[in-house]
Amino acid sequence: MANHKSSEKRIRQTETKRLDNKYYSRTTRSAVKTLRDTTDKAAASELLPKISSMLDKLVRRNTIHKNKASNLKSSLTKHVNSL
Repeated sequence: MANHKSSEKRIRQTETKRLDNKYYSRTTRSAVKTLRDTTDKAAASELLPKISSMLDKLVRRNTIHKNKASNLKSSLTKHVNSL
C-alpha cells in the first residue's frame, strides 16, 4: 500500500498511462494485421503511410522500441511492394 501522497499519485498516473498505451498498441496491432491481410495494392498503399505514422507515434510515446517500429515498417513496405 502507498504511504505517501506522491506514491498514490504515481499509482494513479501509472494506471492511466498503462491503459492509454494498451489502447494505442492494440489499435496499431489491429491496423498492421489489416494491412497484412489486404490483397488490394491500392488499398494497401493508402494504409501504409497511416500505419507508419501510428508506429512512429508509439515510438515517440516510448511504448515500443524504435528498431521494432523500423522492422515493422520495413516488412510492411515489402508486403505492399510485393502485391
